[in-house]
Amino acid sequence: MNWQQAIKDYQNYLKIERGLSPNSISNYTMDLQKLASYLDEQSIPEKPIGIDRETVQQFIYNIAKTVNPRTQARIISGLKGFFNYLVFEDYREDNPMDLIESPKIGRKLPDTLSEEEINDLIAAIDLSKPEGERNRAILETLYGCGLRVSELINLKLSDLYFDEDFIKVTGKGNKQRFVPISEVNKKYINIYWKEIRAHLTIKKEHEDFVFLNRRGKQLTRAMIFTIVKRLAEQIGLKKNISPHTFRHSFATHLLENGADLRAIQQMLGHESITTTEVYMHVNRSHLAQILKEFHPRKSES
Repeated sequence: MNWQQAIKDYQNYLKIERGLSPNSISNYTMDLQKLASYLDEQSIPEKPIGIDRETVQQFIYNIAKTVNPRTQARIISGLKGFFNYLVFEDYREDNPMDLIESPKIGRKLPDTLSEEEINDLIAAIDLSKPEGERNRAILETLYGCGLRVSELINLKLSDLYFDEDFIKVTGKGNKQRFVPISEVNKKYINIYWKEIRAHLTIKKEHEDFVFLNRRGKQLTRAMIFTIVKRLAEQIGLKKNISPHTFRHSFATHLLENGADLRAIQQMLGHESITTTEVYMHVNRSHLAQILKEFHPRKSES
């Protein structure tokens, strides 16, 4: 088994068995291709089945010179998964990554926007242009439902259950969840749907997607990033934001206003509560205030 065949088989495994998104599969593939390219450049003939820990360690040392610790940790994690797959399929008896440790990296707290900053971004949208109503509906949905950008661009008309105040979201690993949607959010989607989208010439394969470009095709991730970046520049926002910042803000603002952490976990589609708990660290002063207000021994009698 050569590297090309092993990578192709692993891609099929990630898609069919693990149900990962094309974006995740692409990231895993790129990391494996980096290892394969390194072996080729160094004239090291080892194949996936026979490569040993020392050779993999040399690759890690080499790549550590060009990437930050977080990226290095991701590559190590990806390689561990690949060799675990080979062991699972009985191609190997051991995983050469078992004794290789990831670099220590601090837990990065998510950037968030204040309610005022979100209002300023939405207010900066030019509603005189057809795409303005679409962009407003996009930002309202990112913030109002806490969606990932991939979930937003893949949202379909058939996923909108407005009478029940829910939308169906397809997240990582094609796992589906129902997320509540507010009256405000429904209002702006309906305006876009009836006043703008209804007048587009829509390609048949894209007709069920909610958000479309001017040519009637599904929007790309890159387009959503561009929309957010341009609005941030317009209002002179100094924070480095992305579509994901609205998801972080959604969770943070819910927590600050007293929402239950488990409920936020369900709405975000996190498998583990540990992932959601990062928002507990965003605003410690708010949590301290809750203690002062609600704990029975907040003061002496």
